[in-house]
Amino acid sequence: MKNTYEEKLNELFERIGDHAESVLATSRSNRVSARMMSVLIKDHIFYVQTDKTFRKYQDIRENPQVALCIGSIQIEGICEDIGHPLDNEEFCSRFKHHYSSSYEAYSHLEEERLLRMKPTFIQRWKYVNGQPIIEQYHIKEREYLEQAYRCAG
Repeated sequence: MKNTYEEKLNELFERIGDHAESVLATSRSNRVSARMMSVLIKDHIFYVQTDKTFRKYQDIRENPQVALCIGSIQIEGICEDIGHPLDNEEFCSRFKHHYSSSYEAYSHLEEERLLRMKPTFIQRWKYVNGQPIIEQYHIKEREYLEQAYRCAG
């Protein structure tokens, strides 16, 4: 029998799906930046591609701690370069399927890199019967917390 953490985490990733448009936030030298990204998701891991000459790549090289935002879901994690996109056949197949114009325009470029982000913390706001609820997933600790948000009024 699965525990609450596993059940809730699996439910969350089912809701997110296997791809998403997401805001990726990075930081370097006390400067934060954010941009929209086309993201693939598999086995609770997030994948994006980018050009290694871009600011976000340089930020990640210096500080691999990043955050993604997909709707009301915030995902913090560690990002790493895992090679050229064309070296990962499964990524290419899925990226081409979901983001064909980006695949055709960028994936073959020499400077492109495939990045993998492993979550360390996830927070989600949801509403149950009109009541705001904050869900937190502490990945390393395998801990799920749920708390009602008390609105003033």
